[in-house]
Amino acid sequence: MFEGISEALTLAGAERGLTLRDLLARTAVFVYGTTAATNAIITGRTARTAFLTTEGFGDTLVLREGGKLHPFDFRAAYPKPYVPRRLTFEVRERITSEGEVLVPLDEERLRATVAAVGALEVEAVAVSLLWSIVNPVHEEAVAAVLDEELPGIPYTLSHRLNPIIREYRRASSTAIDASLKPLMQRHLRQMSDDLHGAAFDGELLVVSSFGGVLDLDDVAGRPIYSVNSGPAMAPVAGQVYAGGEANAIVCDMGGTSFDVSLIRDGYIKFTRETWLGGVFTGHMTGLSSVDVKSIGAGGGSLVRLDAGGLLQVGPESAGADPGPACYGRGASRPTITDCALVLGLLDPTGFLGGRMRLDEEAARRVLSDAIAGPLGVPVEEAALAALDVLSQNMLGAIEEITVKQGIDPRRTVLVAGGGAAGFNAALIGHWLGCRATLFPALAAALSASGGILSDMVFSDARIRYVRSDAADPHVISGVLDELAASAARFLAEAGGPARTSVDYWVEARYPQQTWEIEVPLAWPTVDGKADIGRLVEDFHKAHATLYAVADPASPVEFIAWRVRASAGHGQASDTRSGSVAAPETPARRRIWLGSWTEVDVNELAAIASESSLIGPAIVESPFTTIFLPPRMRARRLASGTIEVTA
Repeated sequence: MFEGISEALTLAGAERGLTLRDLLARTAVFVYGTTAATNAIITGRTARTAFLTTEGFGDTLVLREGGKLHPFDFRAAYPKPYVPRRLTFEVRERITSEGEVLVPLDEERLRATVAAVGALEVEAVAVSLLWSIVNPVHEEAVAAVLDEELPGIPYTLSHRLNPIIREYRRASSTAIDASLKPLMQRHLRQMSDDLHGAAFDGELLVVSSFGGVLDLDDVAGRPIYSVNSGPAMAPVAGQVYAGGEANAIVCDMGGTSFDVSLIRDGYIKFTRETWLGGVFTGHMTGLSSVDVKSIGAGGGSLVRLDAGGLLQVGPESAGADPGPACYGRGASRPTITDCALVLGLLDPTGFLGGRMRLDEEAARRVLSDAIAGPLGVPVEEAALAALDVLSQNMLGAIEEITVKQGIDPRRTVLVAGGGAAGFNAALIGHWLGCRATLFPALAAALSASGGILSDMVFSDARIRYVRSDAADPHVISGVLDELAASAARFLAEAGGPARTSVDYWVEARYPQQTWEIEVPLAWPTVDGKADIGRLVEDFHKAHATLYAVADPASPVEFIAWRVRASAGHGQASDTRSGSVAAPETPARRRIWLGSWTEVDVNELAAIASESSLIGPAIVESPFTTIFLPPRMRARRLASGTIEVTA
């Protein structure tokens, strides 16, 4: 795994006249992102894991939450649980929702169960007992027996990892985390050893799924934090590049997927509905993570005709091998990259800064064979239609997280990143009516720059049921004091960061309502009935914003209290690209806009700060191409960002 990283670092060092060892020796912070955990889950290469739960609840991972997208489709196979039923064991004990011991832990029977677990040669153990989030005494007792009987076998306790109500979500996160520990602990330890062996002596941080970076030991102890962590970094970068805008749509379009997320009222949007695989058929992480919607739409997405002769784009992708047909590796099916080349959006001799030559004839041939020929249209029209279908798919994904959640896109900016976003992001921003579409200087590496821009983050929670019409302010203050102390310990351990922030939320609902919503706390203390009244009012407003309805006469149930702290060390002081002297006259290239049209081609690094361009035009860098539609204006800001407006 280090070979690919070292090759990239060697190239980066060579551009600065440094060897790999010199570059790493001068590096203070190394931010590492990996898909190892996600890939292990998808491919089924996680550890052999046992699941221990309360007697009578052995089917928690089997039954899940009972949902089904297509309730009348009886052909679908029932999804397999994350941990097989044969590796699920029931523990005789019971804690009530009030934290009382209803059935004492049967330790003799527990030891027999643990012995059976050991005989099955499991590599990890997940422990999720009912209501351990209120009273963890039995889970801690199970941990003591595991330490004694199965030394060296990693385990995860649900109340430590994810103290939430709803046993399936807590059990699922616990099982996923435990199953990843052997793999990820080896993986991260090896990465650390390789880096230090190559002269790195700085701080090694790992990106997480909840919009920040963590110390390597923290991720090794809770590897589920690294699942789906890559897409979570794009909104972190988008929040910075949005330039202080309170509401922003952040898009990241690479070779395979189109990821879209939202900055709302200055906050990155989070969700607990993260599924690995299909909704209801996959496995839920159960953790609060950055809300990212992904669809199969990228530069490598395959273009095809379905059985009815309709043009379709994605979700299948050509991947890295063979990749698009224009890569010259023998691919026989067209992709969006092939379409962009046929339309003239890409320079066949300047791809990747001239390091790779594209085969335009191969792109035309596969498009003709698969699309243009069967439809009886010119190859250029087929390519343009494919881009239009792609754009409509992307619009649908954006509307899911904006219009359908009460956000007016006209009150947002669109931050576009990823190597393929420049093909159509300006046009999409215009269709949505966004105030501007922003292409950061490092747009092609939006998620990677998000990792560099991220703060170290910490979160903690307390489950404490309080009803507004019978609330004791001292109870709430006590919970918030505990969370404040927890956040203070984290900030102290962070070693005097240059900037800090601490935010509080409460998860609340109306009585008999199934799901809670998160409500930010404008202040970290509750001193009296007036503060509770303001909190209730904030809940009603948040509910009306999300669902367009509120019930001000109803009491409110507060379920979980949360804190999120961040510590930044200023490690990302400058992420702008360099600049070069602009040529006296821009290059020219023909592109297809219904007919062949000659347009200016501007090198991104040569565009002067605060200068403007009028479309149609092309803006190129070694890593991305931005198409500026007719009559739209592009301006390079002092930060290096390209701002496109109508």
